[in-house]
Amino acid sequence: MITLSEPPRLVRPTTAVRTSYLTGEQADCLLRGTDTDWLGPASEDFDAFVAARDHDKERWDVMSTVYWYVSEEHYLGTLVVRHTLTPELAVDGGHIGYHVVAPWRRQGHATRMLELGLERAREHGVSRALLTCVPSNEPSRRVIEKNGGALDEQLGNELRFWIG
Repeated sequence: MITLSEPPRLVRPTTAVRTSYLTGEQADCLLRGTDTDWLGPASEDFDAFVAARDHDKERWDVMSTVYWYVSEEHYLGTLVVRHTLTPELAVDGGHIGYHVVAPWRRQGHATRMLELGLERAREHGVSRALLTCVPSNEPSRRVIEKNGGALDEQLGNELRFWIG
């Protein structure tokens, strides 16, 4: 396991983690069997890739803010705060979405990242946050519950948790 010299923190997307971002996201795509084509353009002009994410913008039909969880040159994951919810996001997605890239999983990073993400959500006016996960995603469920998530109900294929 790599020892980090400083505690990870949530920051706006930054070019300072270029190599670890690209390799971490590529590893995740390969593990999940998802498309890696987007990594080529991202690696060719990483400055533009970061600039497109380094501001609040509409995603999923709501204003959203992207944060990266980093420690110096190490990119550990991404967290997205959705400032409001659409009816669709109220079933599948919620106010906060997050992921830790494979090399950094099972080290407590997701729990801490969500804790910090809840603070950021409050800064964006989210006093009570909805988070969702599929029933089979036990690690995500534990992260949500460690951060005070109370199970509300299951809608479709998603468990709904409220925090706050």
